[in-house]
Amino acid sequence: MKEDSRRNTAGRGEEAAVAYLRSQGYRIIARNWRCRLGEIDVVARDGDVLVFVEVKSRRSSAFGTPQAAVDARKQRKLSLVALQYLQAERVSPGPARFDVVAVTLRDGRDEIELFRNAFDFCR
Repeated sequence: MKEDSRRNTAGRGEEAAVAYLRSQGYRIIARNWRCRLGEIDVVARDGDVLVFVEVKSRRSSAFGTPQAAVDARKQRKLSLVALQYLQAERVSPGPARFDVVAVTLRDGRDEIELFRNAFDFCR
């Protein structure tokens, strides 16, 4: 798959995920927050809970489900990036969690699945 096609899939999936999160009452705080350790796709508030959201998009299930891509290694990396976010932005999170939004891009209608509290902070 060409890089442009991957970027298009990721961008379209993230837009769909953000629209879905907003429809579920999430308040988006940041998108594509980056540091030297990596990136968090979406930082949001769900009521009083700070939520770090990983968005995974696929055009088919040929390479597995989108959520399966958030394996233990990816979870550890996201945890480190989230801790960096808290420090850099001087955020006192109170309750916080990780959600995963799996987006399967279909012609005509995207399939979106939200996994709340998908994993715990890893060290």
